[in-house]
Amino acid sequence: MTDEKILEEEGKEVENKETPVNPEENNPEKDAPANEATGVEPEASPEETEKAQTAEESPASEETTEESGKEKGFFGKVRKDGKKGKKLSKEEEKIAALEEEKAVLNDRYLRVCAEYDNFRRRSQKEKDSLYGDVKAAAVTQFLPVYDNLERALKQGTEDEAYRKGVEMIMTQFNTTLEKLGVTPIECLGEKFDPKLHNAVMHVDDEEKGENEIVEVFQKGFKLGDKVIRFSMVKVAN
Repeated sequence: MTDEKILEEEGKEVENKETPVNPEENNPEKDAPANEATGVEPEASPEETEKAQTAEESPASEETTEESGKEKGFFGKVRKDGKKGKKLSKEEEKIAALEEEKAVLNDRYLRVCAEYDNFRRRSQKEKDSLYGDVKAAAVTQFLPVYDNLERALKQGTEDEAYRKGVEMIMTQFNTTLEKLGVTPIECLGEKFDPKLHNAVMHVDDEEKGENEIVEVFQKGFKLGDKVIRFSMVKVAN
């Protein structure tokens, strides 16, 4: 055997002596019982720790997502009915349409009420006006009788009973006219008013004032504020 081979064999023996191999070092089956016996868990790697945290947080996040999906409605508002935004938009359109229809019907109702109120007032006014016109027309037909009674009283007579009878009829006639709301137009000594008087004669008189009524030929009458017959008069100056 040469010197080189001898040196190689001696070197291998030295290495074997310096680094002895332990067959039980890398045996996982023998490590596990030791850990169990001591009660100490082996340290987990960073990747295992991250996976464990993700697994713990995922159920809570799923529950939060479900609750938010049930509670959120349209316009980001929280709802408890769990309806979707698309369905709510249809309901919103339906509500808007109903509100518009309600506004139209309310406007139509107010217009009908206003028209009915105007109709009621107009009808009442026409009724009152018609009643006044009919009453004025009826009273006008009796005014010639009044004129004749007035002329009869102006005529002198020796029969006092006759005169007294005519006076009683005239008093009753005036009372009836007052009950109907008919009043005579006072003229004598008043200023001429074209709204009340009808001038048929004119006379110059220095003792009288301008446009003063000096004589009444036919008495006029008013029904309320309405003139049913103008006074026929003579005006001075």
